[in-house]
Amino acid sequence: MRVPLEWLRSLVSLPDVSTEEIAERLTMFDLKLEEIVGGGITGPLTVGRVLEVRPEEQKNGKVINWCRVDVGALNEPSVPDAPGDDVPSRGIICGAHNFKPGDLVVVSLPGTFLPELGFEIGSRKTYGHVSDGMICSTKELGLPDDATTADGILVLEPGSAQPGDSATSLLGLDDQTLDLEVNPDRAYALSLRGVARDAALAFGVPFQDPADAVAVPTGSGGYPVRVEDPLGCPVFTTLVVTGVDPTRTTPSWMARRITQAGMRSISLSVDISNYVMLELGQPNHCYDRDKVAGDLVVRRAEAGESLTTLDDVKRTLTPEDLVIVDDNGIIGLAGVMGGASTELDDSSRNVVVEAAFWDPATIFRGERRHKLPSEAAKRYERGVDPELTLRGAARVAQLLVELGGGTLEPGHTTIGQAPARAAVTFPVDLPARISGLAISPEDAQLTFERNGCAVSREGDTFSVTPPSWRFDLNDPYDFVEEALRSAGYENVPSVLPTPTGGRGLSRSQVLRRRVGHVLAGTGLVEVTTLPFVGPADFDRLGLADEDPRRTQVLLENPLSSEEPGLTTTLLTGVLKAASLNVGRGHEDVAVDEIGRVFLPRPGAPDAPLYGVDRRPTPEELAVLDASLPEQPFHVAFALVGQRVRRGWSGPGRAADWADAIDVVRRLGEALHVELVVEQAQRAPFHPGRCAAFRLDGSVVGYAGELHPSVASAYGLPERAVAGEVDLDALIAASPEIGPRPEFSALPVAKEDLAFLVDADVTAESLRSALVSAHPLVESVRLFDVYTGDPVPEGQKSLAFALRLRAPDHTLTDTEITEARAALVSAAEQLGGVLR
Repeated sequence: MRVPLEWLRSLVSLPDVSTEEIAERLTMFDLKLEEIVGGGITGPLTVGRVLEVRPEEQKNGKVINWCRVDVGALNEPSVPDAPGDDVPSRGIICGAHNFKPGDLVVVSLPGTFLPELGFEIGSRKTYGHVSDGMICSTKELGLPDDATTADGILVLEPGSAQPGDSATSLLGLDDQTLDLEVNPDRAYALSLRGVARDAALAFGVPFQDPADAVAVPTGSGGYPVRVEDPLGCPVFTTLVVTGVDPTRTTPSWMARRITQAGMRSISLSVDISNYVMLELGQPNHCYDRDKVAGDLVVRRAEAGESLTTLDDVKRTLTPEDLVIVDDNGIIGLAGVMGGASTELDDSSRNVVVEAAFWDPATIFRGERRHKLPSEAAKRYERGVDPELTLRGAARVAQLLVELGGGTLEPGHTTIGQAPARAAVTFPVDLPARISGLAISPEDAQLTFERNGCAVSREGDTFSVTPPSWRFDLNDPYDFVEEALRSAGYENVPSVLPTPTGGRGLSRSQVLRRRVGHVLAGTGLVEVTTLPFVGPADFDRLGLADEDPRRTQVLLENPLSSEEPGLTTTLLTGVLKAASLNVGRGHEDVAVDEIGRVFLPRPGAPDAPLYGVDRRPTPEELAVLDASLPEQPFHVAFALVGQRVRRGWSGPGRAADWADAIDVVRRLGEALHVELVVEQAQRAPFHPGRCAAFRLDGSVVGYAGELHPSVASAYGLPERAVAGEVDLDALIAASPEIGPRPEFSALPVAKEDLAFLVDADVTAESLRSALVSAHPLVESVRLFDVYTGDPVPEGQKSLAFALRLRAPDHTLTDTEITEARAALVSAAEQLGGVLR
């Protein structure tokens, strides 16, 4: 919203402060400054009349115009090498072609400084002539472009000025304009009326509403209207002005204000309509009374109907469009743009003035549907003051009478009435409690009243009815914000919250952090992925149709129809992350993720969708809780490429299934839980290279080499490995930290034993048997697996390093012998034979 300061000061008595200070105060009132426009032009910027245009083609094929321009008292006695050298004028080179002899243009003579160009205009020789100045475009003057001036010269309205007049004063270029960013919920600020009200609040000065100064006609007599869709059009008003002189032009003060506000001066009637919209915020439309037949009717369009709008485009309408019709058909797309059939022209003398309050949602959808943005629609879709229609139409009629010589016909037609606003109640101390400022109830009440609210106070409670133009005031905290705007956001103290004593990380949080450190220590990089997956993700993992992991919690409004539910496994995200990195040229990738998976509860009801207008009841909350899925934390990881990189120390080593198992082992060690490893088969792992991890008899995770088809589906190289573990199960089994363990300083007895076992006996099962074989066994570590000669076919050799120690004495030979015999006996229970 562009706000000319001269226009703003005419509506509110601002103190004698700088433009920058006004902009700063308005910014603190939520009307953010984008830029300050105008005010920087110096030197002889004048109005000129084009006397002669001589096109000259250049060697490069470009055509330039060598012009003779009359600038009144600033003419040179003659123009060398110009047509009509005997006539005082200025010779100027111009490359644009949208003007002709007789046109009034803006000329910057030598010595003029234009901020948009950043330099001072001088007299210089170019294209074989001395160009004594420049004919200006809107861009060079810092004015907004439109379809007639884009990439061309600004041509002034005939009769609007004389050669030699100051263009700076004519166009208001010596005035400054604030370009403000208006939030969508503050539609009232898309008018000088709204900005002036906030400016008065910001500086604590009185405000006189310009709408109150408009004389409102009484009685019936406006143009007849029928509203068949009162929901789409709650209020519709018409007035009739006759005898308007179509030859009258827009006064310079009005044209200047409209131009400064970012619109183009067109004709008196159109300019008056736009002026009132900018002044009061009430869009309106003027019909040629002589082109309208019968009553004006507001209804929905019928399928197949069409309308040629003011931009000369024929538009096909739908039953969702709200339209205005007469006996001849549709004459306007409500709230967006009028029709060409009833447009005012150079002969229009009688005018029907229409102002209405339209349903914002209907206007928003219609504007988007037809891709037809307009200044009126921009205001209607955000909500205009529904009580302003009569005053807005009366203001248009008033100016048509004053400036156009017309006569206002008695009476008016108004159908419907403005929707009533509901009162909002809240404690009088709420603004102070929420803002942290000392806002007294009296100050808050004064702020509300100055904003146009009706305020009543009963004890410690406010009852505030917002004004008709403030659609953003609906709940108590909106009024807190309003009180805070007046008190000043900049006065809100910056206070750090004081943490409550005795609190910190929970046990689960501490252990999850420990797991994160362990994973980082093994060389993995943590990633965070979205938890949304679909059937295609499960297909890539190779899950069978009956696999329970395919049963998802589905979302009511998913981000993508291809990913309609929440994930039941973190492997989908981890493998995607690994694939992304491989696709970007990384050969060695090691990533992990700690996050929740979502497992539907058997028999759980679907979650109901409640409204947001109230807090759910305890019964409704209970239903919601019953529908929630299990959400345990899992940890997943993927290893691709070399686990040990090649270098001067050796050739390196590719990651394999043993590395995946080792990662899970380290997690168990970090949490002090004993994980039992056994061979398993489970998608998405290779059936012969997959390990299951048991904790207290229950499987808590899997790790191993990915199935070749899964690796291929994700674009990963062969032999990539991965794993996933139920982290909540590990944390639940992790023992509480107790006293510091006692470590024996006595010497250890070392024994290395190798056993021949059948090939299907796992190393883990034999190791577990050896650990529990005798109380003196301190540790058992597998250090060699061997098959081949002389080991019989179908068997393998497992070699273990054993450490024996007593806590209170040095072991004797007899004790060591007994322990060794117990170890051999334990191996024999599994069919093992000592080598």
